[in-house]
Amino acid sequence: MGMPGMPEMIIILVIVVLLFGAKKIPDLAKGVGRGIKDFKKAMKEDEDTKEITSKDTESTETKIEEKKSDKA
Repeated sequence: MGMPGMPEMIIILVIVVLLFGAKKIPDLAKGVGRGIKDFKKAMKEDEDTKEITSKDTESTETKIEEKKSDKA
């Protein structure tokens, strides 16, 4: 079973229009778009947080090593 062809896609589109109405489809698309945008934003913020945490950890480790070498 492969990807749906053009006739199948048209049938799916007609069913969606019948279920939701032509006016609701743009609103649904906007909602999906906002959801995707928010998801990407959250993923980027998570990556930024990991980078900051990693840098803080590295600087802390460097300070600890410097203190150990000063004591020796």
